[in-house]
Amino acid sequence: MQLDICEIFYSLQGESTFSGMPCIFIRLSGCNLNCSWCDTSYANEEYHSMTFDQILKKVASYNCNLIEVTGGEPLLQDDTPALISMLLKKKYQVLLETNGSKSIKNIDSDCIKIIDIKCPSSNESDSFLSENINCLTEHDEIKFVIGSRKDYEFAKSIIKNELPEISQKKIHLSPVFGQISPKTLAAWMIEDNLPARLSLQQHKIIWDPDKRGV
Repeated sequence: MQLDICEIFYSLQGESTFSGMPCIFIRLSGCNLNCSWCDTSYANEEYHSMTFDQILKKVASYNCNLIEVTGGEPLLQDDTPALISMLLKKKYQVLLETNGSKSIKNIDSDCIKIIDIKCPSSNESDSFLSENINCLTEHDEIKFVIGSRKDYEFAKSIIKNELPEISQKKIHLSPVFGQISPKTLAAWMIEDNLPARLSLQQHKIIWDPDKRGV
């Protein structure tokens, strides 16, 4: 089996509850959405095919046990679930970051799914596959990327009405970098006592926001 890979690199995890931890990133190519604030559009055009053995050899070159499979949209490729299962069998801890438009029901339950529910300013807010909520486990996570007050109200409604069983530690609100200030989003969350956490893109704070491979 093989997959179309955009890049594999080693850095610090910039988002989620694993923020700040060393992590190997496997970025798969291709995406079915066109978010207005996308910062990885290059993953739609850049790719090279790699067999599972080649991928394993590459990740083994890093002394790290945490792997994130991301994109683009990694679930566009049929063999992605098999790669995740293989990495888990090799005793890696695996995160999957997905835009939520594809079903996660066939993903190994030991994989930690991080699902991005698109808000209105992304222009893709109708893309979420609602049945994915029923597939979530206690260790899975939800992310909302917030670019406006409308986005915030959209996220707040879903959190209160559709995610009451999800721990607030696992629900992330992340401001669009350079579009809305963390201070503004923080004030809204505090005012509403929202059961979620403010999550900043740490890698864009540490390094140049446009730098790749970090």
